[in-house]
Amino acid sequence: MRYQLIKVDAINDFSHQHLSKTQRIKKKDVITLTGPVDDVEALAYKIGKPARDSDETDMIFVGLGILIGGLIGIPALTIGHVGISLSTSGGALIMGLIFGLIHSRRPTIGRIPKGTAWFLSNVGLAAFVAVVGINAGPGFVSGLRSSGISFFLAGVVVTLIPTFAGIFLGKYVFKFSAPIALGATAGALTTTAAIGAITEKAESNAPVLGYTVPYAVGNILLTVWGSLVIIFFS
Repeated sequence: MRYQLIKVDAINDFSHQHLSKTQRIKKKDVITLTGPVDDVEALAYKIGKPARDSDETDMIFVGLGILIGGLIGIPALTIGHVGISLSTSGGALIMGLIFGLIHSRRPTIGRIPKGTAWFLSNVGLAAFVAVVGINAGPGFVSGLRSSGISFFLAGVVVTLIPTFAGIFLGKYVFKFSAPIALGATAGALTTTAAIGAITEKAESNAPVLGYTVPYAVGNILLTVWGSLVIIFFS
């Protein structure tokens, strides 16, 4: 049976290109068919499962990922007087990676339109930063009043040293590319706000590849060292 198509494009993990007669369609490729409706519908069901372009978000998929991620992050392992936990944000991050992998393998599952993804990423990040600032504000002001400018300068030094150390290690020791090194440094410092600025400047999601694992590990170590510092000074 012959089908009248105007254009056939393929989107895989690495590129978006027009198909030629010599190219082969592989499993997990997303094929865009352009042509008469009847022919497109018939061929779509013949070669695979249609992934229709829609503005609807699969909220069940999104909600399930957040729920499971939160449940994973709640349990804490207590060793002595130190509690170790992924935290709810770390659990949500891990489930985001897993569910993102599922969507890449099955594009018809877990659809999130680009506009919705942009809104969640940018507005959600802005809300997160605002809440962090609101919660940290009173403690910062009271600490500044009691300790003076030395409190502020100590915070600057403590922030800058691991930042520059992470960038140096990423570039010269581990030989990461600049986006990956910056993403890994932001993750190790558990600074969610930074990854948004880095991806925006890089105009790519590549920094996220370096961000995820250090962020999860950083959350665990942050909890552990926070407890150890309290024990040490008590």
